[in-house]
Amino acid sequence: MKIPDWKNKLTLNGRISNEFSGMTNTSRENFIKTINHQQPDKVVVDFGSTPVTGIHVLIVEKLRQHYGLEKMPVKVIEPYQMLGEIDSELIGAMEIDVLGLFSSKNMFGVPNENWKVHKTLWGQEVMFPANFNYTYNSNGDIMMYPEGDTSVPPSGIMPKTGYFFDALNRQEPIDESELKVEDNLEEFGLITEQDIAYWKEQISNLDNNSGGVVATFGGTALGDIALVPAINLKNPKGIRGIEEWYISTLIREDFVKEIYDKQTDIAIENLKLLHNVIGCKIDVVFTCGTDFGTQNSTFCSPDTYDRVWLPYYKKVNDWIHINTNWKTFKHSCGAVEPLLSHFIESGFDIINPVQINAAGMDARKLKKEYGDHLVFWGGGADTQGVFAFGTPQQVKDQVKLQCEILNKNGGFVFNTVHNIQANVPFKNVVAMLDTLKEL
Repeated sequence: MKIPDWKNKLTLNGRISNEFSGMTNTSRENFIKTINHQQPDKVVVDFGSTPVTGIHVLIVEKLRQHYGLEKMPVKVIEPYQMLGEIDSELIGAMEIDVLGLFSSKNMFGVPNENWKVHKTLWGQEVMFPANFNYTYNSNGDIMMYPEGDTSVPPSGIMPKTGYFFDALNRQEPIDESELKVEDNLEEFGLITEQDIAYWKEQISNLDNNSGGVVATFGGTALGDIALVPAINLKNPKGIRGIEEWYISTLIREDFVKEIYDKQTDIAIENLKLLHNVIGCKIDVVFTCGTDFGTQNSTFCSPDTYDRVWLPYYKKVNDWIHINTNWKTFKHSCGAVEPLLSHFIESGFDIINPVQINAAGMDARKLKKEYGDHLVFWGGGADTQGVFAFGTPQQVKDQVKLQCEILNKNGGFVFNTVHNIQANVPFKNVVAMLDTLKEL
C-alpha cells in the first residue's frame, strides 16, 4: 500500500515539521512597524496565530482545496473551538505575516502529539492528538473528557448538529464556609522542566521564520469565562459555573481579587522562567482572553474594572514591559469602548477582536481616540454581519474601508472579528483574501 504523502510529513513526535518559508523579510519588517505604530508598506495579516484569530477546521480544508494544495486531513490545534492548523503552505498562499506558538496541551489538557485521523459529525476527516478520547451519548452528541480520560465525567459536548464544543456545567453546590482560593488555582501551577524543554524546541524552530511571532503561554488570563469551567481538570473544585463566576465578581469581590493576586504571582514566576529560554525571539504574548463586553454594553463598570482587574493586569504587564521586548495582547469581545482607556492604563498594547458591530465600536472613533496607544488586531470584517450574510462585493468594500481607516500610521493587524466559523459562505472568505492581496 502506498503511504499518503501527508503521512511522510509527520515527525517522530507526531507534529508536522515546522517550515515557515511562506513568510518573507518584508513580513517581519511590516509587522514590527505595525506594532510600533509606524506606517507599514502593506497591511499586516494574521490568521491562526492565536486562539481568537483562527479559522474553523472545515474552512481550512476548503482553503487548501482553493489554493490547489495537497489533500490531507487538517490538524485540529484547538478542539474546543475546532480551529484548524494554518500550516506553512497556507501561510504562503494566504500571504500571512504572523506565526503563533501554542502550549504543548490543548484546552482539554490533551498533549498535541501522535496525531490520528478521525471523522467529524459533518463527515470531514481531521487529525486529533492520540489521547483525544471521546464517546457518543444517546442523542448522538460527542462527549469529550478532561485529559481524554473516559473514566471521569465529561467536561465538554459537541451537539450532533454543531461545529465546536461547549463546556459542561460541573459546578458543585457552593458552601461559603468551604470556599478556598487554592481550588480556583489548581490549573495555575509553576511550569515544569518538561514545559521548558517544549518551549526551547518551539523557539529552535523559528530559525527560518521571517514574520511576527505571537506566543500563547497560558496562565495570565484572569477570569476568562472560557477557562473558568476548567475543561482540562478531572474534578474541578471551587467556583466553576459560568453564572456563579459572574455573580462572584459582585458578591465575592475580595475572594476573586485574592485569586487574581496569587495567580499573577505564579504567572510572573513562569514568565521569568520562559523569558530565560525565549528571550527576544517572540514579539507578542497573548496575555488575556477575558471578555468584558456584550453587544450593547460592558459587563462591569469602569470603577469595578479598576478595583477587580486593573491592578493585577498591570502587575503582569509591567513585569513584561520592564523585562522583555514583548507586546501584550488583550482579547475582549463586545462594546468595550468605555474600558479602552482602562485597558491602556493596565498596560495592554493590543486589543482584539475590535468588534465593529457592537455599540460604540466605530472604527473611525476608535482609531482617533485610542490609535496612538493601542494596536487594533482584528475588525477587518464583521463576522456577525457582512461576512456571514453579505455578498462578496460587500465583503470587499468593507475590507477596503476598514483597512483604510485602521491601517493609517500603523497599529493595525488584519483579522476578522473573532474566529472564522464553519458555516460562513466560502465565497466571502475568498473575497476577503483576494481584497487583501489587492491592497
